[in-house]
Amino acid sequence: MERSFEELVAEADEVSVAGWDFSWLDGRATEQRPSWGYQRLMGERLARASAALDIQTGGGEVLAGAGAFPRVMVATESWPPNVAKATELLHPLGAVVVADEDEPPLPFADGAFDLVTSRHPVTVWWDEIARVLRPGGTYFSQQVGPASVFELVEFFLGPQPEEVRRARHPEDARRAAEAAGLEVADLRFEKLRTEFLDIGAVVYFLRKVVWMVPGFTVAEYREKLRELDGIIRRDGAFVAHTTRFLIEARKPGV
Repeated sequence: MERSFEELVAEADEVSVAGWDFSWLDGRATEQRPSWGYQRLMGERLARASAALDIQTGGGEVLAGAGAFPRVMVATESWPPNVAKATELLHPLGAVVVADEDEPPLPFADGAFDLVTSRHPVTVWWDEIARVLRPGGTYFSQQVGPASVFELVEFFLGPQPEEVRRARHPEDARRAAEAAGLEVADLRFEKLRTEFLDIGAVVYFLRKVVWMVPGFTVAEYREKLRELDGIIRRDGAFVAHTTRFLIEARKPGV
């Protein structure tokens, strides 16, 4: 029996959005994955490191699944529910989780790490990354690119200015890394298909990825949600496109 708009929205509005695990969306949304396989590549680099830092680790899920940790493994996170979740997940694996506000300075000494990683950081403080890397150390990150899922964003907020659509461009990341004294060894970009298969998936996604539609609540956007529910029921899905880029940068030295 097909579930009603009210049932789907109420369910998605009540479920926990703590952590960075999107498994609640299984069967309700699909997202094409980047071809490079970030977690696998991250694991290869962790295996060669002696001291590593994962910035904005979320609930620690990506780091936990990346394989064996180096002798020193530290993760930072700012959101208290995620700090608790990451601590529970990563401590048994030998990683220390540090509550950090994601504002400079990072709470570590100069040259403390030979590997710094981050998956989907909200903000990248390039000077701080360069500072905590040892000479010869590497920053390795998968990041959200420009205008990601903007079909959904603009459905709720209307057309966005070009400067907003262009934000998080990979070439801007290259310039910022180089300005901080790092050498960019790899930079790749992909645009990937995403499908929302019911309106509950949309509600869950916007509650979890809070910067997409700032201040999103079901009450505030109920009529737009109802309109989108009609589109999904008619077409079978609402299609958007995520953008991702991979960047690897090295601190000159040994």
